[in-house]
Amino acid sequence: MKEDKNVKKKNKELIIEGLKKTPIIQLVCEKVGIARSSFYRWHKKDKKFSEEVDKAIIEGNHMINDMAESQLLSAIKDRNMTGIIFWLKNHHRAYADKLRLSGKIKTENEKLNPEQEETLRRAIELAGIDHKKEREEKDE
Repeated sequence: MKEDKNVKKKNKELIIEGLKKTPIIQLVCEKVGIARSSFYRWHKKDKKFSEEVDKAIIEGNHMINDMAESQLLSAIKDRNMTGIIFWLKNHHRAYADKLRLSGKIKTENEKLNPEQEETLRRAIELAGIDHKKEREEKDE
């Protein structure tokens, strides 16, 4: 019985280390040699293991993201247009996908308090809406 506990403990440690490198449960379970059902049973019953798994998956995702960004930068250096377009659409405001909304808001004698006005002004600013510019464009 003690040997089973030691094996189980070692398998849990291997899972944690594996998820830090490859944050995919199925692949790590196969590599360690345990069934996914065992993993999920341990994850459900062992709070400490569950927390360590969650942290390991986050760490693994960060590592994979770093690798992907590195590959993307290599593709850009190699003049890969798909990589270039992807980067610009996600990192340069002028190339980002745009959604244009228009409409009228009708209120019936409702006055905003100063805090509400500031919140609305900030939301419009963050949305990138320039209502003054749009009015000028309509007037032209």
